[in-house]
Amino acid sequence: MKALQVIYTLWLREMLRFMRSRSRMIGAISMPLMFLIILGPAFGSSLQFRGIPNYLDFLTPGIIGMTVLFASMMGGVSIIWDREFGFLKEILVAPVNRFFVALGKAIGGVTTAMIQGVLMMVIAGMMGVQYASFYGALLSIAVMFLIGLGFIGLGIALASKIESHEGFQMVISFLMLPIFFLSGALFPIEGLPTWLEYLVYVDPLTYGVDALRACLLGTSTFPLTLNLFIITGFAMITISIGAHLFDKTAIS
Repeated sequence: MKALQVIYTLWLREMLRFMRSRSRMIGAISMPLMFLIILGPAFGSSLQFRGIPNYLDFLTPGIIGMTVLFASMMGGVSIIWDREFGFLKEILVAPVNRFFVALGKAIGGVTTAMIQGVLMMVIAGMMGVQYASFYGALLSIAVMFLIGLGFIGLGIALASKIESHEGFQMVISFLMLPIFFLSGALFPIEGLPTWLEYLVYVDPLTYGVDALRACLLGTSTFPLTLNLFIITGFAMITISIGAHLFDKTAIS
């Protein structure tokens, strides 16, 4: 019961922090929205990809994946803020397993990422993107949760070892852009050079974006079950690593 209280309290704290920061909410969706509004019509009118009749439809799951990726990995920065302001010390000295502390912060960060992802899905629908089914859209929210859980676990792991905002931002920026561009969010992954295919296949976001396309558009490169298996495994691994490194965080 105490563990559930800790998880709920930290989740609620992340929610309140997110809802009270309007600039954060606006900033979080501004870049994905720019990609959706500008890249969709621009690439759709100038590029023709085989088997893709509507580029905006194809692009939307990739932009949703991008939104969840950026929001979840940046969720790790809350650990650095809490460390600087002394809140983390108060939590860590409490007689509670640190795993549940990390889990509460992870679920809070994932929830904010899912809110942003759902918002992008709604905006894309208003722009004319045709989703395969209502149930597929609901399933895509579960996929967003798995994607967010995997990458916030990575964010927590990095934040547990990095002490400054500047260092964390630099490392995150170095990781996020290659993960996003190699995921097939902007282009089909079929027919790529062999060396590039290897990089695409080891990118966990590739399977998250493909799962979103399967749910929202009814089409995908890999079977949905394979996509779900990989992103679930990735989430379990990163959350375990993040919780382990968080458990080793020194109290200062």
